Amino acid sequence: MDLLDWHRGSLSTRRLSVLVKHMPRDSAVNRDLHGEAVEWDASTHLLAAAVDHLAVANWMTTTLNSGEDSEPLDYPEPVPRPDLASSELGDDEPTEVRPEKSHHHPSQADLALFFA
Repeated sequence: MDLLDWHRGSLSTRRLSVLVKHMPRDSAVNRDLHGEAVEWDASTHLLAAAVDHLAVANWMTTTLNSGEDSEPLDYPEPVPRPDLASSELGDDEPTEVRPEKSHHHPSQADLALFFA
């Protein structure tokens, strides 16, 4: 497709608009507009969420089964995700709640009581 055809008059503005709107997700235009977010489809977000949840589950299990004298483990960092503010995702997409750095983590006794 030669975009000069629009200038020459052999490509209508409507057709050009349709072509631009329906470009592939990984096109150079989408990458320029949305950054690396174009590489993150729903499956990739689900995989990242699964990894995050597994890391937290492993952290809870290790914390629960470690000795009382052992030093507490750091809470796992979530998988880095692209900036969703500039992506094409709408406001109806669920947002992940991430704990803040100052978040109080449950003690070993709290975890033992929870899993009892």
